[in-house]
Amino acid sequence: MFTLKLLHKEGIPAALDKAERYRLLNEPAEAESICLDVLSIEADNQQALITLLLSLTDQFEEGIADRQARALALLPRLSGEYERAYYAGLISERRGKAALKDGALALGSDIYEWLTEAMELYEKAEALCPPGNDEARLRWNACARKLNSNESLRPQDEPSAAPYHD
Repeated sequence: MFTLKLLHKEGIPAALDKAERYRLLNEPAEAESICLDVLSIEADNQQALITLLLSLTDQFEEGIADRQARALALLPRLSGEYERAYYAGLISERRGKAALKDGALALGSDIYEWLTEAMELYEKAEALCPPGNDEARLRWNACARKLNSNESLRPQDEPSAAPYHD
């Protein structure tokens, strides 16, 4: 077993910038590793917690169960009620979209439930956000568009017109 090397406290801002860069380069596992290093020094670093949560959800298409549980476990550590609602919505949205992309992962009614759950959480976040912050509204609209454009994504008690597709 190798003992991990601790970061220097002064290096945390640069490490978080690098984590964000790895996310943008579609290397979320690298970003995840950096965030874990930062959190080992500053357990409540909000930027590291959020970037870790996003990195985990970026990996949902590779497997949801463990990553979703780990992302959900981060929510109570976020400092604000808005952030907890918004990122809970993001977890549900990304789970639904990963299932939709996989095709064999879930029923259309399950995907519908995850996306509408995300929309409810985004509405809660929108009520808590500062003026001029439209993040939750933008995400709500993205979910609504996905549901409106895919006839197979319907509640369980409403039959779909066709098998679901992306």
